[in-house]
Amino acid sequence: MISRIDLRGTQGDPRQALPRAELDVAAAAERVRPLCEDVRHRGVEALVELTERFDGVGLTDIRVPKDAIEAALDDLDPAVRAALEESIRRARAVHRDQRRTDHTTRVVPGGTVTERWIPVDRVGLYVPGGRAVYPSSVVMNVVPAQEAGVRSLAVTSPPQNAFGGLPHPTILAACALLGVDEVYAVGGAQAIAMFAYGAGPCERADMVTGPGNIWVAAAKRLLKGVIGIDAEAGPTEIAILADATANPDYVAADLISQAEHDVVAASVLVTPDEALAEAVTDRLAARVAATKHGDRVREALSGPQSGIVLVDDLDHGLAVVNAYAAEHLEVMTADAAAWAARVRNAGAIFVGDFSPVSLGDYAAGSNHVLPTGGCACHTGGLSVQTFLRGVHVVEYDREALTDVAHHVIALANAEDLPAHGEAVAARTDPA
Repeated sequence: MISRIDLRGTQGDPRQALPRAELDVAAAAERVRPLCEDVRHRGVEALVELTERFDGVGLTDIRVPKDAIEAALDDLDPAVRAALEESIRRARAVHRDQRRTDHTTRVVPGGTVTERWIPVDRVGLYVPGGRAVYPSSVVMNVVPAQEAGVRSLAVTSPPQNAFGGLPHPTILAACALLGVDEVYAVGGAQAIAMFAYGAGPCERADMVTGPGNIWVAAAKRLLKGVIGIDAEAGPTEIAILADATANPDYVAADLISQAEHDVVAASVLVTPDEALAEAVTDRLAARVAATKHGDRVREALSGPQSGIVLVDDLDHGLAVVNAYAAEHLEVMTADAAAWAARVRNAGAIFVGDFSPVSLGDYAAGSNHVLPTGGCACHTGGLSVQTFLRGVHVVEYDREALTDVAHHVIALANAEDLPAHGEAVAARTDPA
């Protein structure tokens, strides 16, 4: 069901040997280009036609009525409402502590540089739909944007025929709990174009965030620069660094939990313990047979993006997981906190037996919108900082400028940009 990759006795960069989903985002970007151009030029008319074509839904209005959002909350299962409210509370607690404050540095007497943190004016938040429903992604997108102080935000999610052409009601209910009443029934690449260019009632946004399928990722790549993006989120992935002390049933359950998302989801175990690998393989067989989405899980675990990687020891394993740079990394070892502290590349790190990725997906307080495809080596997850811009405010008086003028002029001349120096000399040379 799941492949075995033996890296014992090998040296050098392991990335070429590690399992990874095979996606051609560049090719997909070219395929969505005409769709995005269509939205740019025809707006709502194009969105309605594309929604009929790809979702099989005939829209009369792309914006979800406020009374439908309110009704979704009224009809929400009380247990789900309580869970969402607790998820929101915990997420707010974590993200509120990410807020930044302005800071002024006195460089010299009379010369200061202040770093101001200014939120993006308007953001579009994408919430996927399809095989599963993701009200948790509403929470993960909206909370950091609100805590950053974004003044205008809108949510979009694919329409569903089963719900009268509206997004799933649980998504609408989550919007209501968060006080979001600007919601659109648009999905896919065309939704990213809607935020990039504006269409009908939806004003253009400065940034779009949120996970989606390859077409959403492709539209983000294509339109980056027209609109700011968080990342090109690909299929979800979990890596687990484990030793002989790990519970094989926990490991198997967690590999399955991510494989449940999609047939291209990645589940990777890295271990020096062959007995654990065998035990996990056995537990996978039993658990896959019993889980609801067994066929989907089995395909994901059998795919080229999943596997059990055997390594020499935990140091070797650490090098492997740092090279893999997983979206989610679980550390199930003796002294797990110490090993987790040595991890450099991961979207989020889950430490010990009782911190599964599922906790982070819903109620740890952390954010689950995370970098995939190895991007965790240079990109972090969604946070308050995603929605903030650091702006330097420079204020020097005449004396402070005069004191440094000769340095500015020397560097300007060294770069053969004498007018730069002249702009300073005009203020500081005696008349």
